[in-house]
Amino acid sequence: MTGLNEYGYGAWDGIEREVLTGQIERQVATGDGLMMAKLFLKKGAFVGTHSHPNEQFTYVLEGRLLFRYGKQLQHEAVLGPGGILHLPANVPHNALCLEDAVDLDIFTPPRADWLTPDGNQYFFGSAA
Repeated sequence: MTGLNEYGYGAWDGIEREVLTGQIERQVATGDGLMMAKLFLKKGAFVGTHSHPNEQFTYVLEGRLLFRYGKQLQHEAVLGPGGILHLPANVPHNALCLEDAVDLDIFTPPRADWLTPDGNQYFFGSAA
């Protein structure tokens, strides 16, 4: 397990923050069949359009995020604190941070691409 001790427990403050861009950082905890990632986003941060074979839930803890999702990005959702978005596997999506935000992303199965250094390319997208 990544981010937790050998007995399967820990705390977010004990998990190192990974800097993805000047506007996005994350912490990751991974089990056998599930991954949680706590993302810290600054206003204006953009997560470029992407999809993955993992089912995803996003739960916003602080701030506001605009999500666009669907085969043609035809759906929009603005989530604030307490907001939840479910993204089935392989659904294209992107996110724009409307104000400084913290969210918790949950994936099943774990994102193998997030466990490799080259798995972060969509964090360098453009909102244009």
